[in-house]
Amino acid sequence: MTLTNILSKETSPYLLQHQDNPVHWQPWSDSAFSQARQENKPVLLSIGYSACHWCHVMAHESFENATIAAEMNRNFINIKVDREERPDVDQIYQHALALLGEQGGWPLTMFLTPDREPFWGGTYFPPEDRWGRPGFPMVLDRIATLYRDEGEKVRANADSLRTALARLGVNQTGDAIDQQGFLQIVDFLVSRMDNTHGGLAGAPKFPQCSVFDLIWRAYCETGRPQYRNAVLLLLDRMSQGGIYDHLGGGYARYSTDIIWLAPHFEKMLYDNAQILELLAHAWAETRNDLYRLRAEETVGWLLREMVTEGGGFASALDADSEGQEGRFYVWSRDELEELLGNDAAAFAAAYDATPDGNWEGKIILNRSLQPVLGDAKHEAMLARCRAVLLEARGNRPRPGLDDKVLADWNGYMIHALALAGAIMDRPAWIDLARQAFSFVLQNMERDGRLMHSWRVGKAAHPATAEDYASLIRAALTLHETTGEAHYCSQALTWTAVMDRHFQDKSQGGYFLTADDVPGLLVRTKSVHDNATPSSNGLMVHNLVRLGVLTGDVAVLDRADALIRAFSGELKRSGMATPLLISGARLLDTATQVIVIGRRDDVAVDRLARAIWEFPMPTRIFRRLSPQDTLPDGHPAQGKGLVDGKAAAYICRGMSCSLPVTDPGALTEQLSRRRPD
Repeated sequence: MTLTNILSKETSPYLLQHQDNPVHWQPWSDSAFSQARQENKPVLLSIGYSACHWCHVMAHESFENATIAAEMNRNFINIKVDREERPDVDQIYQHALALLGEQGGWPLTMFLTPDREPFWGGTYFPPEDRWGRPGFPMVLDRIATLYRDEGEKVRANADSLRTALARLGVNQTGDAIDQQGFLQIVDFLVSRMDNTHGGLAGAPKFPQCSVFDLIWRAYCETGRPQYRNAVLLLLDRMSQGGIYDHLGGGYARYSTDIIWLAPHFEKMLYDNAQILELLAHAWAETRNDLYRLRAEETVGWLLREMVTEGGGFASALDADSEGQEGRFYVWSRDELEELLGNDAAAFAAAYDATPDGNWEGKIILNRSLQPVLGDAKHEAMLARCRAVLLEARGNRPRPGLDDKVLADWNGYMIHALALAGAIMDRPAWIDLARQAFSFVLQNMERDGRLMHSWRVGKAAHPATAEDYASLIRAALTLHETTGEAHYCSQALTWTAVMDRHFQDKSQGGYFLTADDVPGLLVRTKSVHDNATPSSNGLMVHNLVRLGVLTGDVAVLDRADALIRAFSGELKRSGMATPLLISGARLLDTATQVIVIGRRDDVAVDRLARAIWEFPMPTRIFRRLSPQDTLPDGHPAQGKGLVDGKAAAYICRGMSCSLPVTDPGALTEQLSRRRPD
């Protein structure tokens, strides 16, 4: 059988970028591995994503090169995978690379046996020896020779890695996580902060939102100013740095330097969702206009550029345009002066637009040197200038849009929009979240099971635990912000699917993949948060919220069991598990606030407004009508109106406060539960 490149049949924008390569690329499939067995060839597995700059570089240098492609076709079965479509595949082989002692990343280049077993790998390889890295043709020749002539070495490597990979499904159990252990980890994290530029010390700098959410929760629990300052410094420096798109809104994936100036310019949906949530919490605490503006501008970018037909959210914007990284986003001083006229000098002073540029001879707009917002007149002038530049930028060739809809990433943004919309009183944001949630339900469920991705009318790939956990959280947040019961019902339905198909009944926790997903070397299970939250960490939060909302103590016990299933990880990598730790604190400190009143009663809206505006990340909110009943065992069962007036009750554990009917008094009551 003669293979050809068949990626044109795929829907992934990343795979379609490679459909015209002379490489005979195959998608991940049983047939590709069967062909490798028939021809007794190793598999060359290449994993990347559409917005990845170095993926584009390697594609241009090697995969478009006819000579290199011919060698790949002659000696290998070549499989191309979109890591965003198949995070389960990517996770296995990233771990394999780490076991080989190599730094992970993309593009990932792994060599496998026909039985999917890795035996060697790396990331980016240049077309010839360069930067201390071997050239890709040399790598191809050595691997082909090794596989042909030294099968025992290949077998030994594959066996060793397979044995080690099997441990990815084993979790470290432990005890409950108390406040002392929580604060020890937070103090350690804060000790590693860059106290000048914000974020964790060193470069490159990533937003690390799960880490900073944990630190923020520590501040809200203890009132310690060093925790507050660490989070606000991060948001200040990112929001005024070059990692933020000052014209179009939205944050790039990370900064290559320590000062948040020069990003890799791709914009990812998941980053912006998590940053939006952090901005909302910080605004509730500080009322800082910077956080409000960045939240509004980021949602503006989302609406303008990332909403797909039908209301789902696209995945990412590429870093490159016209074959260059960042070309779409950077400026020259001459361009600014031509477009802005008399305002150019003031704008240049505000945005670090020096004549010689601030990055490779070009200008990345940023306000790091003058981060404090000016008076209303000054800011209005800058806003006019930004509008002019945004319109002019719109005429440039645009970076590619990866318009596939991913269930987990949409869940992150739905949650963030609904939460930020409630906190900042933006009902339109909640409506946008509802629209995206409806899109997922209508387009990404099949026979009662979620699918992971959707594009051009086609849902594909079984959902992972991260998809379910993310969307369960999104459903619960929509339930809290809208008061509509069907969202909570959907969360319960998806939780039952998680328990049936993902749960490890012997050791506890949830596997990444369902028990009926074929074709994977191992089933992985992790509580480590990476650029996105871990499914097991999210499920701790979800189970706590479900238990509190329903009054079901058994669900809270399951949250406790899930924490204990992974708490042994804290001894070796506590800073990698912030969501597990914050979930443990939520279990101990969750505060349920219930408002009972008619849905059309403005007094209910005023009480709800006071609750959402109060900075309390451990808040769980429930809005009830007078005729609604709570289940047996719920601490607020039997409570209702006060002299016909809407009333709020603050509940911790199995006890609730006296009713509160005045928004100001409610805020005061909530304040008493905060540390001084």
